[in-house]
Amino acid sequence: MRVFDKLTKVVKDKGAGFIILIDPDRKNDKKLETLVENANRSGVDAIFVGGSLMMDGKFHERVAKIKALSNVPIIFFSGGANQLNEHYDAILFMSLLSGRNPQYLIGEQVVSAPIISDLKIETIPTGYLLLDGGGKSTVGFMSASHPIPLNRTDITEAHALAAQYLGMKLVYLEAGSGAQTPVPTETIQTLSEKVDIPLIVGGGIRTPEDAEKRVRSGASFIVTGTVLETSDNSSLMQELASAIHVKE
Repeated sequence: MRVFDKLTKVVKDKGAGFIILIDPDRKNDKKLETLVENANRSGVDAIFVGGSLMMDGKFHERVAKIKALSNVPIIFFSGGANQLNEHYDAILFMSLLSGRNPQYLIGEQVVSAPIISDLKIETIPTGYLLLDGGGKSTVGFMSASHPIPLNRTDITEAHALAAQYLGMKLVYLEAGSGAQTPVPTETIQTLSEKVDIPLIVGGGIRTPEDAEKRVRSGASFIVTGTVLETSDNSSLMQELASAIHVKE
């Protein structure tokens, strides 16, 4: 079964999917094994792997390690063509639709496409929308993009509809890594009523309550990363999974 079909089945069977984001950077070297093994035990449905920067030459080695340990699909959260390798089960083939920098609208995609074809990685076309969750996000800085203000649901809606009409399979609402404010539930509810493709919501979601509110507002997938890398609560991942899987 293709990865996208597995994700679709997760939403049908569980109400929503729980995805963790792992940045295979040197700062996480000592945490990778623990994070993946905890994901295997906690009901995580997939793992996004990727980051905005490669700070050493061991990125691909770490991805291979994550793949070897994981019981769930490994999906490339694309940060650039230089991060591509054969260890991914699929890739979010993303276009940063909320920005106007051609490199991230189409440039990186053109550079990546032949490599993806050669590696035979499943692609999941995704409209990536960066919202202003407070603070300066790495994505915003690296892409030279201005995030959509959280109170401008109309702008977010227009971009989400554009993603759907362009034939994309997912819309990713990103408040930014370590966001002070997650994507508002009102925005998620409005978009879930307007667009026909699943919504991924990430950034600033720190508690099971935060996650459950966004699922009940219409999010199909919840993504957490920073909170799991920094929390001392070993059961947090399981608590998040239970809150997100509203049908279980």
